[in-house]
Amino acid sequence: MFATAFHDTFFAYTLRSAFGSRFFPHPDERELPVVWQTKRATQTSPRDSVQLTLNDVPNPDVRSIASEATVIANTPVKEDPEKGQDTMLVGWYGPTDPDNPQNWSSWKKAWVMFQTCLLTFAVYLGSAIYTAGLPGVTSEFHVSNVAALVGLTVFVAGYGLGPMVWAPLSEVPQIGRMPIYIFTLAMFVVLQVPAALATNYGMLMAFRFLTGFFGSPILATGGATIADIYAPKKRAYAMTIWGLFATCAPSLGPLVGGFAAHVEGWRWTIWEILWLSGPTLVLLFFFFPETSASNILYRRAKRLREVTGNPSIKSASEIAAATMTPRDVAVDILVRPFALNFQEPIVLVLNVYIGLIYALLYIWFESFPIVFVGIYHWREQMLGLSFLGIFVGIFMVIPPFFAYLYFVQEPKYNEKGELKPEERMPIAIVGALIVPVCMLWFGWTSRASVHWIVPIIGSSLFGMAALLLFNAVLNYLADAYPAYAASVLAGNDFIRSMFGAAFPLFAGAMYRNLGVGWASTLLALLACAFIPIPILLYKYGERVRMASRRARHDYD
Repeated sequence: MFATAFHDTFFAYTLRSAFGSRFFPHPDERELPVVWQTKRATQTSPRDSVQLTLNDVPNPDVRSIASEATVIANTPVKEDPEKGQDTMLVGWYGPTDPDNPQNWSSWKKAWVMFQTCLLTFAVYLGSAIYTAGLPGVTSEFHVSNVAALVGLTVFVAGYGLGPMVWAPLSEVPQIGRMPIYIFTLAMFVVLQVPAALATNYGMLMAFRFLTGFFGSPILATGGATIADIYAPKKRAYAMTIWGLFATCAPSLGPLVGGFAAHVEGWRWTIWEILWLSGPTLVLLFFFFPETSASNILYRRAKRLREVTGNPSIKSASEIAAATMTPRDVAVDILVRPFALNFQEPIVLVLNVYIGLIYALLYIWFESFPIVFVGIYHWREQMLGLSFLGIFVGIFMVIPPFFAYLYFVQEPKYNEKGELKPEERMPIAIVGALIVPVCMLWFGWTSRASVHWIVPIIGSSLFGMAALLLFNAVLNYLADAYPAYAASVLAGNDFIRSMFGAAFPLFAGAMYRNLGVGWASTLLALLACAFIPIPILLYKYGERVRMASRRARHDYD
């Protein structure tokens, strides 16, 4: 079990690159070379291909991978006219193959899930924690508050743009997800240093953008990682936990950074990001495994070619890649997320809606200093405590939501453990109705004559709505476009980040000119305009999905 924790991690890859397969070997590497050589020595003709099955393997632990004798690398796919033999397809060693992420033990899935959530929290915290140091930035660099706020918007823009590059790369079988996470996180950690030591405004803005760009893959690909290891029936629970970390981080950022910025200055908010992301990088380097099934099978085919010396052994992804030119690959990587985002009506509509919710969150954050410092006269270092209402609301909604998943949604799954994507929408409808209620409650109770706890209770409703909406939409997209999960979630992250980057720049002026009550009413009306989206998708989404050539059609 101890060795399993390191299996297929970046640490294991590094050791294997330097010293070969003696470190963390796969079962087929331990058993197949001897068996293969034995069969080659006893074959009647040197020109005959060697057929190897798991029944030939002496180790019962390896044989037990399959429910029956499974032929390794002997499924003919196409004729190679030059070599006169068929390409041999490598797949899973049966339905219980332990290398298949869907078959990992519960503890291993939970361990991967924890690391995914920790990385998500570390990156999302990097956006909102910066706001605690805004007064220090304006003072040191002699810029306006709006100019200082650009440090938030460029970071959000960076982690919106980044997944459009990193997510498609993670779907390339020869690369996989784990190397993308490790490389970009290492850059994210390193670039915090020049950001914290910035000597002028331009330098700070440049490095804030770069840290957002390199920290971004987990924000979209994290959902694809969860889809890699959890079957659809249990994925909603995992997505909820992931959404919990993603939603809590922005609400905790001002609290985490508030006291440090007040005592030590704005640079400490950046150092705090480094202190969290640095240990996270070390943890992922040693313990985060590859989860992409196509990458795992690609590496299996590569191992079997080395063992057997048979170049015709290939994975399905290699066979598909053989027909693609470098131009096709480049277009597939760079264009696919944008094509999915703007050519698929369902994707575009849902992304715009989640972008609106994300924008409301960041706009709304700008009202908290006006309300709790300006109206209720809190000290600035205590302002972060006002965001705890959102945090509490998220936790409060999880028990009833899990009960809904278990008692209402799970019985709707078919015999293959699949659910029509449209069945995700009822919970999104509930979330959509809560958002305008939250905005009106917060806006019209934020006055000196009303105790400060009342608007904070109202703010908890937003935490509930955000978690329900994010869970429903991300699961819908993963269900409807399983072959492009990372790319379609990258498009979602791109749209919501662009909304989140732009809207805070005018939020302060809006609240000052309209007042908290009327500004909140405007946001509530905007949220109301989008309520029909989940309702229409629940009723007509299947018809639209069936007309798409990229969406999945075979749900019973």
